[in-house]
Amino acid sequence: MVKVDEYELREDLNYWPKGLTWAKVEPDGRVRVGLTDLAQRLATKIRFIRTLPKGRTVDQGKMVATLETGKWVGPVESPISGTIDEVNMALRGKPALINDDPYGEGWVVLLKPTKPEEIENLVHGEAIFEWYKKEIETRVKQKK
Repeated sequence: MVKVDEYELREDLNYWPKGLTWAKVEPDGRVRVGLTDLAQRLATKIRFIRTLPKGRTVDQGKMVATLETGKWVGPVESPISGTIDEVNMALRGKPALINDDPYGEGWVVLLKPTKPEEIENLVHGEAIFEWYKKEIETRVKQKK
């Protein structure tokens, strides 16, 4: 885990830049999806999350879940295309897990990828630092 400004970032993940979501390829080939630290901070305290059901197919950039805060409702975008294989049921009882641990216990869904090659099109490796810095500058300024 590294920090870019005050925001945490995991170097071992792949990032969907438009929706500020991450993708982690698991040993079994499924892809774990969650929100970046920047995304959860911009959302503020998450009070509710509604995920699409297991078995639903989603396209890259389309919604896998909806978040609600005190003043905002917005989508969680899928970083890749796939079929929802598992939903993080712990979020139903404690949606703030996303705020508390966005790269760990706060994951949102596990996907069976239908287009695994899309992982290569996500931001990864050395490129994540420059990308994240630009996102922080742009999105934090927009929010103020």
